[in-house]
Amino acid sequence: MSGTKEMKELLLKELELIVRTSSNLIEKISPNHLDYRPRENMRSLHEVVLHLVSVPSTDLLILQEKPEEDIRELEASLSKEHDPAQWTGFMKEGLLEVTRYMESLGDEDFLHKETKAFYLDHGTAQAKWLIEIVTHAQHHRAQLFNYMKEQGYDINMFDLY
Repeated sequence: MSGTKEMKELLLKELELIVRTSSNLIEKISPNHLDYRPRENMRSLHEVVLHLVSVPSTDLLILQEKPEEDIRELEASLSKEHDPAQWTGFMKEGLLEVTRYMESLGDEDFLHKETKAFYLDHGTAQAKWLIEIVTHAQHHRAQLFNYMKEQGYDINMFDLY
């Protein structure tokens, strides 16, 4: 197995871990806490959850050079969902879509094919996009974890592995 393929697999495994542990955290949330907002200028717990579960799918659309309207439409459709099982199912489906896309790329395309997001003036290699998806999801999972800790949930670092 090439080093590139191995690195791709490691990143996809990390994204899989983030999706699994995020789903487990989301399942613990009481509907009574969804309006929690640490500060006026921050997202509510519900908004954090919706953004987190959208990361794989929306980031994939962005790296595939889809227009901003497509991303906003996807986010809007998700915001209508109020069932945690739907949220986590959406995130798991996004993981599958990202995995299929990344696995379809040969080493050369993974390392060198650049695509341009609607908000950037330069292209980014597919490998960097995968790193971006992983770190983006990781960031919002940490945000969710902190919000839940602030609300007194009995969670700890073992919930992240």
